[in-house]
Amino acid sequence: MTFLKAYWKNLILINYEIDPNILKPFVPKGTQLDSFNGKYYVSVVGFMFMDTKVLGLKLPFHINFEEVNLRFYVKHNGKRGVVFIKEIVPKALITFVANTIYHEHYQTSKMKHSWMEHQNYNEFQYQWRSNQKWQSISVKTEKDFSSIRDNSEEQFITEHYFGYTKHGNKTYEYEVVHPTWRQLKVVDFNVNMNFEDNYGQRFKILQTSEPTSVILAEGSEVSVKNRRTIH
Repeated sequence: MTFLKAYWKNLILINYEIDPNILKPFVPKGTQLDSFNGKYYVSVVGFMFMDTKVLGLKLPFHINFEEVNLRFYVKHNGKRGVVFIKEIVPKALITFVANTIYHEHYQTSKMKHSWMEHQNYNEFQYQWRSNQKWQSISVKTEKDFSSIRDNSEEQFITEHYFGYTKHGNKTYEYEVVHPTWRQLKVVDFNVNMNFEDNYGQRFKILQTSEPTSVILAEGSEVSVKNRRTIH
């Protein structure tokens, strides 16, 4: 059964290689860390939820909104998925539903975004408030979409189709269905955020780390299936 349908649009994915020992306390039982060419990653992801429906219904004032999250990558029985450290949205009801039903790690904060088309490039930005200070991620991109190469880091980052949640001794799994995405090649980016304030001391190291890649994915319609217990 489908729990949520929405259009995820203009995803900024800023990807960092990380020591897997930092992630081990967050790995849900029954899953294991997933790697690409022997490297482990976390990603800061900002995007828009659009035309959102929960159990087939559009909730007033909860149809279009931003999200920014920090996630890492796992696998379970051959299925590749993501685990979220924290997901920030501007709607308290979304936070309540996601944390209550899916046992996710949502937080409510003021947010805003901007998308601008210029003559020679496009520009995308997502902003949110943390400890009374505005944080942001932004990219400048080429104008024309291109395919994401097979067996690339970009494909590894964008093609994990399950979510896993750690809740006490239980692990929940849900499927995220969407087609392969196209990308706009990123020509410049900016990360203006305090990793420790947003995600805790363990992730302070990202403050001085350089991303291994930055992606602007076009996005698509997405369906999130009902969760099930795997452990």
